[in-house]
Amino acid sequence: MVIAISGSGGFIGKQLTAYFQSKGNEVRRILRINAGTSADEIVKQLLAVDVIINLAGAPIIGRWTRKYKKTLLNSRIITTQEIVEAISLMDKKPQLLISASAVGIYSPVGEQTESNFQIANDYLGQICTAWETEAKKAVPFTRVAIARFGIVLGKEGGMLKRLLPLFRLGLGGKIASGKQGFSWIHVYDVIQAMEFIIENPGVSGEFNFTAPNVVNNIKFTQVLAKMLGRRSFFTVPSFALKLLFGEGAIAITGGQFAFPKHLVDKGFQFNYPDLKGALDDITAI
Repeated sequence: MVIAISGSGGFIGKQLTAYFQSKGNEVRRILRINAGTSADEIVKQLLAVDVIINLAGAPIIGRWTRKYKKTLLNSRIITTQEIVEAISLMDKKPQLLISASAVGIYSPVGEQTESNFQIANDYLGQICTAWETEAKKAVPFTRVAIARFGIVLGKEGGMLKRLLPLFRLGLGGKIASGKQGFSWIHVYDVIQAMEFIIENPGVSGEFNFTAPNVVNNIKFTQVLAKMLGRRSFFTVPSFALKLLFGEGAIAITGGQFAFPKHLVDKGFQFNYPDLKGALDDITAI
């Protein structure tokens, strides 16, 4: 199988590349796409590709200046638009497009599933909605699955790589009230869920890439600190994050209670359904 990945240099992209290559698949890195990239150039990159995994997008965590908000949006929308246009022009279409999104599409209030949800009334909600809309334009040409990522936990990158040194020093703590949702998933389950979607041709639509046992930020902090034998009495106040990141602080202080109903309903089995088991694997020496 030939799999093309945009955003292959990121944390998730690297893990997917290594895994699918270990299974004997050819993995192609989709070169950076911008508004000046022609559809013909992208078609050449996608010739004879069976699956496209679209992960491209600028990091959400940062100070959201007017310029950076435009970067956040364009880095997702333009890449997705160009990939979809290329698919429409191809004589031999790929069998599947898996396009990334995020649980940031959901309201922070209440439990959210793919079939019963409220859209967030903020910039993250707008970005994710626009991102998904562009990906779904490929539906007339190929099977489309939307991966709404929660917080991906793993040793090699992501949020946990930044947090572990602080927690090991006893400097870990909750963010703001700590009551906000913490929808997480082990990176290995991300890989397995991707493979599950690829191998099941009847599977399409939106999928929350989150573990079934969602917690809040306080619970995450307590479990991680306890596993490391450290205390977690610090609190990162929301006003401090707002001073640092402005409107972008919502990416840190906010959170959703997003459950993976569609994956579970389709029969996917999580390797790490519980936070303790996931953190035990990740923090093992």
